[in-house]
Amino acid sequence: MHKLDGPFDLKEAAIIAGRRDLEVQRQNRIFNTRLRTIGIDQRALDGQINDRKIQQETEASKHLAFANDMIRHDQTMCLLDERHKRDMLNINKAISDFRLCYQKPETRREFDLNDPQALKKDVPARISDTDPRCTVSSIQKLPGEDLQQQQRIRRQQEQIREWSLTQQKDLKNALEDQKFANRLFDKTRIAMDQRACELQQMEEDTRRAVTITTKAFNRAQATESATKRKLEKLQEQEDNLFEIENHLHSDLLTENPQQATSAFGPNRVIVDRWKGMSQDDADDVTRKQKQQVQEKKRLEEEERQLNAEWERLRINDARAAILLERHQQRVNRQLRKAMDCQNMLLNKDHKAREKFLKNEVYVNIPTSKYFDQFNTTSR
Repeated sequence: MHKLDGPFDLKEAAIIAGRRDLEVQRQNRIFNTRLRTIGIDQRALDGQINDRKIQQETEASKHLAFANDMIRHDQTMCLLDERHKRDMLNINKAISDFRLCYQKPETRREFDLNDPQALKKDVPARISDTDPRCTVSSIQKLPGEDLQQQQRIRRQQEQIREWSLTQQKDLKNALEDQKFANRLFDKTRIAMDQRACELQQMEEDTRRAVTITTKAFNRAQATESATKRKLEKLQEQEDNLFEIENHLHSDLLTENPQQATSAFGPNRVIVDRWKGMSQDDADDVTRKQKQQVQEKKRLEEEERQLNAEWERLRINDARAAILLERHQQRVNRQLRKAMDCQNMLLNKDHKAREKFLKNEVYVNIPTSKYFDQFNTTSR
């Protein structure tokens, strides 16, 4: 235990006084607004801002992906809902047809009680004086008598048995029809899935075949270009040799029209040796000009047909784009209507929460005494 009545320690007092001075200096630095704002770590704040931006971008991308998934799921649910409604409509129609065909009022067990023609079908008490139903004393039926009770009970039992068998048969047929409809629906769905897989596989095979064909075509083009350049070079060398030989063996002073024939082709001549075209050459030129005119007309007609085909395709694409845009607008209106309903619900919940916070939570207003307890120390 420390002695309370011992001598005063000057060293400990100096340490305590130094701590007090440091605390006073720290309070002056912290509570001075100008000195406190100068010492801000700008790099740390910039890093926090960048982290906040990255976090916001990440959240925005997540929200966008979630919204796209919701839209796709909603579209899938709409398609499934439409398919379910269509199936239920077909089933109800089949049930109605079955009732109209096989469950008529005349086939019901209690129809004889509700038959509107019962009085017309009923047999009168007696037909004539010679009615065999009349007894010797002309009494048709005494109270309490039931002469045909056994036959009546047997007929009723047979009728009940027939009705029971008919109902069992109808129920069995209805169950078989339901099972057949379910099997048909499952087969249709499996066939659609298989068709989608086949189409996807065909698309992949087509792309692969197009890639292979393109590679082979490019390789053939490269080989053909190399061969063509080689042949052109050989042809040029042969033409040069042939021209040199013609110059060596030509007769420039003769009047032979064949001397004007050029070595570069039958349609070309040497100008300084040419003596004019012959009639055959002129006819040949005219015939070739007519052929060129016909060829030009044919090419113009093909180009016109090609332009008309392109115009028809453009109109069809524009019509399809307009239909797609209208469908997208309808989908957007539906989504907007659903979003408005959701926003109204959220607004109502927000107002209810604000009302609850205002009336139930934030009921105690803090006074100035509550705020005076802060910033009394630097720690």
